[in-house]
Amino acid sequence: MEPIPPEARTSTPWDFLRIATGSVLTTATVLLGTLPIALGLSFAAATTAIVVGVVIGAVLLAPLASIGQRSHTNNAVSSGAHFGVTGRVVGSILSLMVAITFFTLSVWVCGDAVVAAIGLANPDLANNVTAAIAYGLTALATFAICVVGYRWLLAANKFLAPAMLILMALGFVALGGQMDFGYSGTGEYLLGGFWTTWFAALLIVMANPISYGPFLGDWSRYVPQRFPARHLRLAVIVAQISSLIPFIFGAATASLVPDAAAYIAGLVEISPAWYIAPLIVVLIGGSLGGSTSSLYGTGLDFSSVIPRLNRVQATIAVGAISIVLVFLGRFVFNLVDTVNAFTTLILVLAAPWVSILLVGYLTRRGHYLVEDLQVFNRGQEGGAYWFTRGFNVRSMVAWFIGAALGLLTAHTALISGPLQNIAGGIDVSFFLSFLVSGSVYYVALWLFPEPAYVFPEAGPRLAPADREAVTAPDIVTVDAKLARRRLPSVTELQEERQQHRSRSDVTDSVTPVSD
Repeated sequence: MEPIPPEARTSTPWDFLRIATGSVLTTATVLLGTLPIALGLSFAAATTAIVVGVVIGAVLLAPLASIGQRSHTNNAVSSGAHFGVTGRVVGSILSLMVAITFFTLSVWVCGDAVVAAIGLANPDLANNVTAAIAYGLTALATFAICVVGYRWLLAANKFLAPAMLILMALGFVALGGQMDFGYSGTGEYLLGGFWTTWFAALLIVMANPISYGPFLGDWSRYVPQRFPARHLRLAVIVAQISSLIPFIFGAATASLVPDAAAYIAGLVEISPAWYIAPLIVVLIGGSLGGSTSSLYGTGLDFSSVIPRLNRVQATIAVGAISIVLVFLGRFVFNLVDTVNAFTTLILVLAAPWVSILLVGYLTRRGHYLVEDLQVFNRGQEGGAYWFTRGFNVRSMVAWFIGAALGLLTAHTALISGPLQNIAGGIDVSFFLSFLVSGSVYYVALWLFPEPAYVFPEAGPRLAPADREAVTAPDIVTVDAKLARRRLPSVTELQEERQQHRSRSDVTDSVTPVSD
């Protein structure tokens, strides 16, 4: 959570692009690509929903890459500049939802790939009991890697992304003769009508790029400010556009399998013999990589939200919640409905959060006081972003209004608000929440101007400031025990150095961790 020191900011926009691109070339993205078909859309309609969803999501996500470059910490902590150092838990809750969703998706894919492999040797063993065991073992492997071996996975990531691209290229060769790009759909739309179902598919796809909002700062904080921010924003758009490859692959193959809820098993069943082995290996490796990346980062962030928990305890707590949802979503609820509900919750929570960050970044001219952002993490009070007991009431009210409006207007198989028919049954929860929360926050900035000390010397842009508030409250330590506890041990420093050495293998740049 601590800011990256100047001497460690040695990455380039090219390094950032490679990490951002590798993060979207995953089996979870392939699985999301199957869902528009599972909802009943034709291949053409599914493709348009995928393309529009990725483009809109990428455009809204791109500006968030600049925040980490300015604040030198992750976006959840950076959001404390706009929500207050305590109110930034909103971003941490969002990252928790993202981690649970994509951990769940990755465990499903990995477990199903294991079951499919077992089924090739003994079809009688390919059953729900074997699947449950595979899910449990996948979760345990993820926990183990997060706790003791994450650096090995980071080193392996540089092979997984190219392997995924090669796998999908081979997949188009192996299955090209079976793919029906003129597939007309099932004729039965899951949400009743074409447009309600098409917008549901659009939102599922949009959840993928938007879900990276809390995590972009993890990578951009290593890029020094001598590189123009527009380069990072362009890198985000290029990376997200590359996600069209796994998305379209998922959509093109979804119509070939008999059961969307058993996509992996169906894909293995229809694949030629020479393609099965690399398919299973990369599915397992890519899924394990995706689940570990989600769980590790959120465990670290969650341990700063509840400082009494260390990283290992927080990781296990988040993972325990996730594994319960893995089994409920797979064996109790419908898989498509479960993913639809999860992605809707991500969007409902993310829409007002992203909107407020964009308004705040604009009015603050991208100005962040690095040390003041760390007050909550260090057991302190005060600083420029203390506002009202650590909460910026302006943004918190705007976020609550936006999130509530999103829940009221959501229209999915599992989440349906009382205002779901406000647009003829089309789910407009994300767009309405995004526009309303940003507008409420901006109006609040005029009615109740923020203190002058949160702005740069040039003052605010397109908003007033409280010129009488020129000096920020002093930063004082209120929890000495916590402050001492949060200091890293020699072992932790060595582990963190090793992790960043592994990252440098991925990015070809050195990002050491300062004492």
